[in-house]
Amino acid sequence: MNQNDQHQQDEPQNKRSSDMDRHVGLRVRERRIMAGLSQQKLAEMIGVTYQQAHKYERGLNRISAGRLFEIAQALAVEPSWFFESLAEKGTPYELAPRQRLCLEFARNFSLIKDEKQQEVLGQMARSLASPHPK
Repeated sequence: MNQNDQHQQDEPQNKRSSDMDRHVGLRVRERRIMAGLSQQKLAEMIGVTYQQAHKYERGLNRISAGRLFEIAQALAVEPSWFFESLAEKGTPYELAPRQRLCLEFARNFSLIKDEKQQEVLGQMARSLASPHPK
């Protein structure tokens, strides 16, 4: 087997790995936003630079098992959470625009410091979500 044949055999595994890295990074970002944390704050919590945290979320740098465990602890989830919704054959899932909106809403809600304002907003959301008679 020549070097070119070996490269072609390795390519699908490398592609799957990078797809999984992007998926895990996307899930890290998703959970971080749900928790109302900035990239900088997460980076501080896990002992890396902001740039490194950014690369993890983009799937540009692979996250080691130990680091993934630290991220999971910082974000209050099990490490397996980052692999949920991984489609068959290692295809990463993409956030739909509505899911992005929900994440942004959760992040902004968590930034509201006044509990009364949070309660009013929660009541408004419940009201809007309830079926209205025609």
